[in-house]
Amino acid sequence: MKKARSIKQNNYLDALPDFRNLGISLRILLLSNSLALLKAFIDADSGWDVLYRWMQISALLAPVLFTSMLLLWVMQPMLRKMAYRQGVLIVILMITAITLVIYVVGSEVFQPFATQGEYFDMVQYAVISVLVCWVMLMYFRYRAQVLSRALHDARLQVLRARIRPHFLFNTINAVLSIVRAQPKRAETALEDMSDLFRMAMTETHDLVPVAQELALAKQYVALEQLRMGAERLQVIWEVEAACMSEAIPPLLLQPLLENAVYHGIEPLAAGGCIGVAISNHGKGLRLVVENPSNTNSNKSHKGNKMALQNIRERLELLFDAEASYHVEINKDKYRVEITMPSINGGKS
Repeated sequence: MKKARSIKQNNYLDALPDFRNLGISLRILLLSNSLALLKAFIDADSGWDVLYRWMQISALLAPVLFTSMLLLWVMQPMLRKMAYRQGVLIVILMITAITLVIYVVGSEVFQPFATQGEYFDMVQYAVISVLVCWVMLMYFRYRAQVLSRALHDARLQVLRARIRPHFLFNTINAVLSIVRAQPKRAETALEDMSDLFRMAMTETHDLVPVAQELALAKQYVALEQLRMGAERLQVIWEVEAACMSEAIPPLLLQPLLENAVYHGIEPLAAGGCIGVAISNHGKGLRLVVENPSNTNSNKSHKGNKMALQNIRERLELLFDAEASYHVEINKDKYRVEITMPSINGGKS
C-alpha cells in the first residue's frame, strides 16, 4: 500500500500557486484583463476612449500573458522546490523581462502608442508588469491563507464530530449485546472501532490511496451493520482495480457513507442498499455514493451537513477548479458525485 502524504509537506501560507492548475490559469487571465480594463478606464477621456486604450494595452498584454503562462507551466517543478521569496523574485523578474523583450521585438506595433517617448514607455511597462505580478501573487497568497484556515477548522471538526457520540454509544451497546453469544464478532467490532478512532485522531494527510480509504469505509459499514443488522444495511461496491492506487483526500468516503446511513437508510423501516462506485473518468477519478431517500418520512434526520461542507472545502483547497462536487436529489434517491484529477500513488 502506498504511503500517505503529510499535509505539512505543503506550506500553503508561503507557497507560489500551482501554475499548471486550470483554476489558477483562469484566475490569472481574468485578473490581468480586469486590471488592464481598470487602467484603460482611469486613463480614458470618454467611453470610446476606454475601448481604444483597452485594445492598446491588450495588444501588449496578450503576448506577454500567454508567453509568461507557458514559461511558468514549464518552470513549475523548479518553482515548487524554491523558497517562497526566491520564487516570487524569479517570477517577477522573468515576467518583466518578457514584457520588455516583447515590447522591443514588436516595436513597430507598440511604438505608435508611445506618448512620452520609447524609453519612458519601456520603463512604464516594466513598472506596471512588476506591480501586476506582485498584486496577483499577493492575491494567491491571501487566498491560500483563507483556504488554509478553512482546512484547519475542518481538522478540528474531524476531531470533534467525525465519529458522532450517538454512533459510538449505539455501537458499544450493540457490542455489549453480543459479547457473550458471539464473542468473536464482538472482538472484531471492537478492533474496527479502534481503527476508526485511530484514523479520526491521527494527523490529517493531503492524500491517501483509494485502497486505504476503501478499507476504512468497509470497517465503518461493518460497524453500522452490527448496529442496524446486515439485512437492513447493504452496500454494493463497484471499484475499478486500476483506481486502487489512485490518491484521494482522506476521510472522504466515510462521511459520505455516514450521511447515506444516517439520512437515507436508518429512517427506512426496511432499510436499503447503498451503492459506491469509484472509476476512472477521462483524465480524472469519479466517486459516486448513492442511497435510497424518503423525503416524506417523518423519521428523516435533519443534520447540518457539516461533514459535506468539509469535503467541499478540502476539494477546493487541494484541486481548485479541477474538482467538482455534485448532489442529485429526487423523491427516492440521493446521489453524490465527486470528480477530481487523477493522482497515482499520492504524487502530485
